[in-house]
This record gives sequence, structure tokens and C-alpha cells, in this order.
Amino acid sequence: MVKLGFIVAGATEKIMIESARFRDWANAQGLEICSPVINAKGGGNLLPQHMAPMMATLARSQPDHVVVLTDLEHEPDIEAVRARITNAHTSLIFVAVKALEAWFLADTTAMRAWLKQPDFEEARPEQTPAMPWDWLKEVSRQQGARGPGSNKVMFAKRFCGVHGFQIANAAAHPACPSAKAFHDALLDLSGGAVLLEN
Repeated sequence: MVKLGFIVAGATEKIMIESARFRDWANAQGLEICSPVINAKGGGNLLPQHMAPMMATLARSQPDHVVVLTDLEHEPDIEAVRARITNAHTSLIFVAVKALEAWFLADTTAMRAWLKQPDFEEARPEQTPAMPWDWLKEVSRQQGARGPGSNKVMFAKRFCGVHGFQIANAAAHPACPSAKAFHDALLDLSGGAVLLEN
């Protein structure tokens, strides 16, 4: 097994990485997720001067690779985010565009389960008119479904657990390249072929 340590920007990313489905997918690819998954508590904390203590915590688990997962938010482009973080301490830096909730929108199966709409499909999950979290609220309103609520953490737990979010499904969406880059790079670390789930 290849051991992966994760440093993430916030609670939503931590919930996704720690979810049973993500861990099961990773294990099936020969990847072990080290504990703890480090929550930087904001993308602004993913700076070189803050990385050393987070890396020290991860070092106890002896990861083979350290992966950073953060959001683009309002930065001009992915490279600006990567340059700010630097890879002095990490193996890989991934940036969800615009935010991790875009990956939720890209998992058509989970979205259909949440909305109870068997025909729902989000055409452009990374190019929503608003931030993806706000767009989830609008989509639920348009579909006449119960909204995500006001608590991102609670929604992420439900979406990853009850509604069955799968990174492989988000990666398979033709308009969600950031999820595909994350998914495929993890597979590369495992030395495995791309295995998309249903």
C-alpha cells in the first residue's frame, strides 16, 4: 500500500477525504489514507511558514506522499494558488475549481440521489454563475428539492455519506477537470490504471 498524507484547506475537504467511500476507493487502488487528515482551517493558512507544524504531525504516520487539497475560491488561476503554497513540503497540490462543492455538482449519481431527480445533470460544475455552494442552493430551489441548509459541514457529511458522493464519478464528468486531475494523479501514485466506479 502507498501511504498518503493529506493537508486540506477546510472541513468540507476533510470530510470528503475521511469519508468511508473515499477510503474504500483509495484502498481498492492500493492507497492508504494516513490519519489524521490535517485541516489547515482556511486556504490562507496553506503557506510555507505554516506547513512545517502540519508536516510534523503527518510525519508520525510516515506517508509516502503528502497531498494538499484546497479551493481556487477567488484566486486568478490554479498556478497562483500553487505558487502561494509552494511544494517545498508536499508531493502534490490540487486545487478544486471554484471550490470542492463543484466536485459534488459533478457527481451526477449523488446529485440525483440528493435532489430525488433521476434526470438531473449539471452541465458545467466548475463554471457555475455563483460559487458552487450558492449554486447548490439555487439548483435545489429550481428542482423543488430540500436545500443544502446553511451548514456546509453537515451537508458535506450527508452528501458523502447518505447520498454517496464518489470521486470517480466527479472525475468522469466531462466538465470537471480539477476532479479528474486529482483522481488520476492519485491513481498514478498507486501505480494503477484508471478505474472509474459506477
